Amino acid sequence: MSSSTRHRLLAAAGIVTLSLLVPGTGNATAASPRPVRLLGEQRVPHNLQFQGTTVGGLSSVDFDPRTGGYVFVSDDRSAINPARFYTAKFDVSAKGVGPVTFTGTHPLLRPDGTPYPPLAKNDPAAPQSEQTIDPEELRVDPWTGHYVWSQEGDRLADQHLIQPSIREAKRDGHYVRDLPLPANERMTPDAGPRRNYVLEGLAYTGFGTLLASEVEAPLLQDGPPPTPTSGALSRITVQSRFGHVLAQYAYPQEKLFAAPKPADGFADTGVSSMLAVNQADPTKFLMMERSFVTGVGNKVRIFEIDTTGATNVLHTASLAAAKQVKPVKKKLLADLSDLPVSTVDNIEGMTWGPPLPSGERSLVLVSDNNFSASQVTQLVALAVPSERL
Repeated sequence: MSSSTRHRLLAAAGIVTLSLLVPGTGNATAASPRPVRLLGEQRVPHNLQFQGTTVGGLSSVDFDPRTGGYVFVSDDRSAINPARFYTAKFDVSAKGVGPVTFTGTHPLLRPDGTPYPPLAKNDPAAPQSEQTIDPEELRVDPWTGHYVWSQEGDRLADQHLIQPSIREAKRDGHYVRDLPLPANERMTPDAGPRRNYVLEGLAYTGFGTLLASEVEAPLLQDGPPPTPTSGALSRITVQSRFGHVLAQYAYPQEKLFAAPKPADGFADTGVSSMLAVNQADPTKFLMMERSFVTGVGNKVRIFEIDTTGATNVLHTASLAAAKQVKPVKKKLLADLSDLPVSTVDNIEGMTWGPPLPSGERSLVLVSDNNFSASQVTQLVALAVPSERL
């Protein structure tokens, strides 16, 4: 994307661009860039009870500048407790990560003010906005302080389709609105997102004027998901904070890092989170690719991407059938397997933490334990040198 195109994109969102850089970011270069390093980690006790809920399934984390704390969303589909989010505080510094203190929780509410039902009690005849949900990513709106969150919907055995959505909620969980999605992200019997591979990534950019989202895996019409021998293309959508969809880009996902053992075992990979590198440049994001392979384990890699020059595929019916599609550029920022973390678990969320005295930026990650005793709710903090971004 050229500089003029970038300015037009921001202008379409209703603002005038400013020529400045967010402190601690920029394009500084070094002969030998410092590596991303581990600051520390912290675990939340399994099945921690807090205000009448079981803490778990934390699939997203975001820093809240209004409180100096953090917000987590749980991907509990109201099976254990009503679908909900948590607020918490913990220190991130050059010394590591401090203990996590939960400060509040609220259910995410339907338009009628009631919690979302569990899948077993879902009414297929109810409006889409009132059916069961599968929360995945939550971001604090930098303008209003509201919570904007994505959910995956579902493809049920009887061909009943629960559509994915991006929704806005007040800070107490009350429903505000749905944002429009591009038509190709609507589920139909033979097209649209795959089951459980839908809206996992969500990020504000352009000083809050733009909202970017990412589907976890290729749409059905865009080809098969990654395998141990080949990658795949999924889609990033950029829209105005007011809802208008502006562009869509192809994101090249890595191939599976290993084959399952035994060969017929389960293997899974996809984009689990996205984050703007800085608010001054709406073309650069971090993308988290999270993989699990039976008999091998987890792999979590974070890439920096740049949409500059990528093809706008908003009106491309099929990425698999398209003859000329230039995907976004990407480069590896960190592979958690290369860092001395105690374990690489099912990490699904990331947010920027406070700047560090060294000039590095802290990056906070969280894992989703799936409410399983064999997994952990893990907070990991990384130090990211500014010259790497």
